[in-house]
Amino acid sequence: MSPESFAAALETAVSRYRAEVAAQNEHLSLLRWQMAEGHRLDQRETLPGHLTTSAIVLSPDHAKILVIDHITIGRWLQPGGHYEPTDRFHLSAAREAVEETGVQGLRLHPWHRGQDLPFVIDSHDVPGKSSRREPDHVHHDLQFLFLADPALPLVYQADEVNAAQWRDIDIISDFAPKSAARLAGVRHTS
Repeated sequence: MSPESFAAALETAVSRYRAEVAAQNEHLSLLRWQMAEGHRLDQRETLPGHLTTSAIVLSPDHAKILVIDHITIGRWLQPGGHYEPTDRFHLSAAREAVEETGVQGLRLHPWHRGQDLPFVIDSHDVPGKSSRREPDHVHHDLQFLFLADPALPLVYQADEVNAAQWRDIDIISDFAPKSAARLAGVRHTS
């Protein structure tokens, strides 16, 4: 995507999310302010925040979730990372999941109806990295739901991830409480 098409696609995604998905108290104020100011949210150098995408990968029965033990952050999280140019935001999230875990047969969850509508938009503080001369900042994370078969092997990306594994779905509350709450209303698929 060009910077202009990225900005337009993000505007559409955020507007649709606020109209169709967001809870009443989800204003996304910082993200919307940065968008209005014309900040290049597709670049990780943009402060106070920039765009990331992540994948909430579920087993078809929603009993398991694919998680990574993130080297830098030091805790279990959903796969994800800084946005990299793609035609659609969910493809960036899928790329991160495949890259970090080697998950096979990944497919967009039917909840999305084939559309690029985020399941959750979560703006959260992250620590900077002194090695990159990067200050503390905000990640505006577009989270998408995916399905995959937990019986297939995983091959994790050792430079960013200590491990990748399928865990009981209850772990999601530890790192993605908005997604955990929203999942309660999502139907299981086979």
